[in-house]
Amino acid sequence: MPRVTERLITLTAAIAVGLTSLSIAALPAHAEENPEQAPQYAPTMLILDASGSMQRPDPAGTMMDAAKNAVRTFVGSAPAESKVGLTVYGTGTGNAEADKPAGCRDVQVLHKPDTLDKAALTSAVDGIKASGWTPMGTALRQAAATLPKSGPRSIVLVSDGDDTCSPPDPCEVARELKQQGLDLVMHAIGFAVDAKARAQLTCMAQATGGTYTDAADGPTLERTLPRVSAAALRNYKAAGTPITGTSSYDTAPVATPGQYLDTIGQKEKRYWAVDVPAGATAYFSGTLSFPRLPNISSTDDINTLQMRVYGADGRDCNVFESEMTTSSSDGVALTIAKAFDGATKERTGSGSADKCKGGGRYYFALTWDHVSNGVPERLPIELLVGIEPAATDPGPTAVRPETAFTEPSGARTAATGGGSFNVASELPGSGTYTDTLRPGEFVFYRVRLNWGQGLAYRVHYAENGNSGLSNISNITTTLYSPIREELDRDTAAYTGTAQVLPSSKPALATVPIRYNNRKADDQDIRRQAVAGLYYIAVKLGSTFEEGNTPVPIRLDLTVSGAQEDGPKYSTAATDGVFGENTTPAGGGKSTGGRTPDEAASASSTTDSKSSTLIVVAIVGAAGVGVLGAIGGWLFARRRRS
Repeated sequence: MPRVTERLITLTAAIAVGLTSLSIAALPAHAEENPEQAPQYAPTMLILDASGSMQRPDPAGTMMDAAKNAVRTFVGSAPAESKVGLTVYGTGTGNAEADKPAGCRDVQVLHKPDTLDKAALTSAVDGIKASGWTPMGTALRQAAATLPKSGPRSIVLVSDGDDTCSPPDPCEVARELKQQGLDLVMHAIGFAVDAKARAQLTCMAQATGGTYTDAADGPTLERTLPRVSAAALRNYKAAGTPITGTSSYDTAPVATPGQYLDTIGQKEKRYWAVDVPAGATAYFSGTLSFPRLPNISSTDDINTLQMRVYGADGRDCNVFESEMTTSSSDGVALTIAKAFDGATKERTGSGSADKCKGGGRYYFALTWDHVSNGVPERLPIELLVGIEPAATDPGPTAVRPETAFTEPSGARTAATGGGSFNVASELPGSGTYTDTLRPGEFVFYRVRLNWGQGLAYRVHYAENGNSGLSNISNITTTLYSPIREELDRDTAAYTGTAQVLPSSKPALATVPIRYNNRKADDQDIRRQAVAGLYYIAVKLGSTFEEGNTPVPIRLDLTVSGAQEDGPKYSTAATDGVFGENTTPAGGGKSTGGRTPDEAASASSTTDSKSSTLIVVAIVGAAGVGVLGAIGGWLFARRRRS
C-alpha cells in the first residue's frame, strides 16, 4: 500500500500542474543506431460497410456520414510512415432482391495499403454512397489478398449488420485465413448492431486473434475507429493450438507444454489438465483480452480472473490466485500466472492431503469472475503451459540487491514497440532506445536475461508542444516476467511536458535471475526465478479530448551481471519446457506459440543437464487510457490474493 499511495501523490500533483497550466511489426533484434529511423507499422486495410442500411438516421446525419467522419479522423491522425488501404462493399447496386446476385459481388478496393496518402484516402471516403448488400465474407477475403504476402498485416472492419450474402460465411473465411498461417489480425467494430451481427463479428475477430468492439452510435464510432485502427497498425495477434476446456475437472483436456487458445464465458469456470512428473515445476498462465468499449465509467469497468489448482480426484490444493484490472474498456489484457510446485513435494501417505503432492495429473481452473458492463458474453483466452524438470543442482544462491541502473552512453537506437508481448521489439542489451507513441498506444519491448543477469530501466516521455487540458493522459510502464507475472510498475499523468517513469526511484529493476530466487522470502524475488524474455510495456493513454499529438519516448536500459550456467536438471526437456521443440502430428515444426527464431534459439541452448527457460507471453491488444478512470485504476489495477 505505501507504494500505491506514493504513486497517487505523484499522479495527483501532476494533474494539478496540468490543470493549472491549461495499437506493429517488431523491429529486428539489432536495429540500426539511427534515432531518425522510421517506425515500422503493420499494413492495415479498412473495410467499410456501405450497404443500404447505412442510410439509417444518426446524430451525424446518417450512419454512413458517421462512418465517413470516423475514417477521416483516423486518417488525419495516422502516422506518416503507416500503410493504410480502404475497401468498401455495397456501393454499386441497390439492396432489392433483384440486385442480390450483383450486390453480393460488389466489393471495391478504393485504395491499396500503400504508404499513407491522406488526400487520396479522404477523397475516396468522400465519394462513398451507401446503397447495396453486405458481402462481408467476400470483402474479407479480397482485402486479405490485397495486403502484402508476408509479415504482420491487419484488417479493421466496420459493419452495421451481419452478412446478407453467405456463402462464403465470413467467420469461415476468417478461419480459412488463420489456417493458411497468415500473420493477419482482423478487428471488428459493430455499428449499432443486433445480437446476431455481434456474434458473427465477434467470431470473425476471434478467429484471427483480433478484437470486437461495439459502437452504439455515430459519435461513439468516431471515437472508437481511430483507437482500434491505431492499435491495428502496431499489430496484435493471438496465437496457440486450439483447445476446449470443460466445466468439470474429470473431463478436462490434457495440455502438454505449449501455447493454447480457448474461449471463456462470463462467470464461467473452465478446467484444463496437466500431467506433472515428480519433482517438476509446472507453469500455467491465462490471458483474457478485452475489446475496446467507449463511455464505460470507472466503477463499471472492472474485471477479475481467478485461478485454482486441483489434484487427484479433484482435490482442492488450496492454491488461489486472483488478478483484477480496471479500465478494461481500454482494450487491455488481464493476465494471471502460477508457478506450481506441488509435484516437488514428497507424499507421506495415502491421505487426501497427498493428492496435491508428488507427480501426477493436476487441474488448473480459471474463472472470469467480476464482469464489466458491455463486454461480449465470451472472450478468447490464451494459455501457456510449461514443465520444468527437477533440479539436481540449483546453482548459486539467491541475491537480493536489484540491478543498479547506469546512465547509458553512445548512440541512440530506434526501436518500434510491438502491440503485444508476442510481437514485442527485442532490445539486445544496455543502451538508449527511441520510439514515438500516439495517444492510446500501449507497446511492448523484450529483453533476454540469461541466468545471473538482471536489468534496470527508465522511460522518458518528451515534451510534445501541446500542453493543456486536452493533452492530459495517464502514462504507465510495467515490467513483466517470462510467464507474464507483473513484477513492478509506475504511473503518472502526462500534460505535454517532459516526464520520467519511475518518478520515485532511479529505475524499475530485477535482481540477478537465479533458480534459487524461488526460495526467497520476498514474493517479488520469487517471481524472478526463470531465465528468458522479460517484458517492458510503455503506455500513453488517450487524451482528455481525443488529442492526437504524438509523444517521443526514450527508454534507457541497463543489462548487467555475468552469465551463469544455471541449474542442472535431472532429465532432459527434449520437447522444450514449453513444447517449443515438438513436432505436431500433421507435420511441421511446432514452436509452442513462439517465433521460429526463438524456438531455434531455445533448441540450440537446451541440453540434458542445463536449460534456459524462454517464454513468449502472448497477450491482448494495446490499451487506451481514460483520465476519468485514474482513481479506480490506481488502487485496483491489479490485486493478488
